[in-house]
Amino acid sequence: MANHEFGIMETTPKENQRFDEYDPKKYKHIKIDDDFIEPLLAEFQSIPCYWHTLKHPETNLAYYGITLIPPESMGNFISVFNSQPSEQYNEIIELFEQAKRKNKYIIHFGI
Repeated sequence: MANHEFGIMETTPKENQRFDEYDPKKYKHIKIDDDFIEPLLAEFQSIPCYWHTLKHPETNLAYYGITLIPPESMGNFISVFNSQPSEQYNEIIELFEQAKRKNKYIIHFGI
C-alpha cells in the first residue's frame, strides 16, 4: 500500500536548504493512502509548491519526492480536499488548517 505523508514544519525552510531525505521522526505527520491523493493530482496542478528546495518552484505535489507547501497555498489544498465526499480527508484538512492558522509550511513525502 503506497502512502503519502504530510507534516507541519515548525521552522520555515531557508532559501538554500534542501530536503532530500525521508525523516518521519522530525515531523509530526499523518499518512494518507495514495488511493485518496492520486485522483486529486489534476486539481493540485495549479497550486504553487516547491520541490525539495525553495529554489525549485513548481506546482502540484512531487509525487515521488518531497514537496514544501507554503502557507499561501494552504487554502487551495483545503478547498480541493473539502470538495471530496470522503471522511478520509478529515485529518489532512485539519492538518492544513492548523498550518494555515500558524502560517507554517507543510512537508510532503511522496510515495
